[in-house]
Amino acid sequence: INISGGPVADPELWGFGSVVKTIFFSIGGAMIFLTCMAGQLNSQVNASFCMLDYCNNYFAVFTMWVALGIEFSGLLHSSYLLQMLVVKLSGQEVVSKQKPRSAFESAFFWFRCFGSLAVLCFCCAVTFVALYNRQTTMWEGIPPTVSLIIFLILMSVVGMLEGMQIAFFAVSKIPASERGESYFAKKTCDLLFQDGGNNLPGFMIGRQLSVVTCMFFVARVTSVSLEEGEENIFGVPDALQSLFNTGLLGALMLTIVGSIAWQLVASAFPIGFLSSPITYVFLSVCLIFEATGVCSGAWVIAKIHKVIAGFQKDEVYIGTAEERAMKNMNDDSKRLHTGAGTIAPLPAYQVAAPSSLKKLMESNKAVAEFIRALSKNDLTESEQEDTA
Repeated sequence: INISGGPVADPELWGFGSVVKTIFFSIGGAMIFLTCMAGQLNSQVNASFCMLDYCNNYFAVFTMWVALGIEFSGLLHSSYLLQMLVVKLSGQEVVSKQKPRSAFESAFFWFRCFGSLAVLCFCCAVTFVALYNRQTTMWEGIPPTVSLIIFLILMSVVGMLEGMQIAFFAVSKIPASERGESYFAKKTCDLLFQDGGNNLPGFMIGRQLSVVTCMFFVARVTSVSLEEGEENIFGVPDALQSLFNTGLLGALMLTIVGSIAWQLVASAFPIGFLSSPITYVFLSVCLIFEATGVCSGAWVIAKIHKVIAGFQKDEVYIGTAEERAMKNMNDDSKRLHTGAGTIAPLPAYQVAAPSSLKKLMESNKAVAEFIRALSKNDLTESEQEDTA
């Protein structure tokens, strides 16, 4: 998209003034708004309310299999290493109900992880060498070090917004009582689900506008562009240099470090992600962006799509989490697949526990093990009841 509709210098179209040309063509505003409203936001608005209907088609199945194929290739497996590192540093444990890997599966998994890590390091090396050699599409006059700092900041912003999206969807289908005791987690959820939950798709609009804007700037840092006669980066053959020039290496680096790794962390610790004050600040900023109305066309496109497709809210089919609990239709914990990259709430014993008990669990391992044992016993009893 950046190649086909990226910013151009000194454009001429329909006699527009210099201000309009700078905003929409030189900076890339026209492609940003088109990409957001027509290509992304209308789908996200409907999917945030109508998840079941949105997935109930063969194209969703096709998309899932393509995504699983890309994941199986291992090209992006270094994101799992980043997630493991964050989990290790947090001192917590992600409990998985997946069966243990066999020796072959473990070897294949780690082979893909380290292979992906090698590819990621190579992508970073090519991008940073090109940046400091002034062989990217970055604007003239901006020093390479400043460009690198801005790039790292914007990549962190994009990662935070990607993780917020996963965390918000994780908590949207669980009762309010299971959303933790943190002040900012409660404050974030109150803001997100007020006015009938319309702030969730509103956040999606503001978030996507922010992400696409950041990406268009970041793409200028990571897109390699050599002048005629310049030596290829690392002296590689012309065919490989042509691959560098497409910006694919920068896109791969951004996907792993600035997107997937953050999503995996948020999926493992959605409540912890919501407990950060940065999450609340970013949510407020995204809602302000949406309130400006610059991308309100997405609501119109989404409404037309919803009417044509006959989408209905998920609550029409399954009710709210509270309604399911009242009818003794609680979520079946045995059918929840947990693990890396899977959205799942933390055990209720730990999420809904009083703050004093949480502190005691942190300071006394025996108490923590006892609480976990209670949770396991409850699951065992429910299995026995179902068998009976």
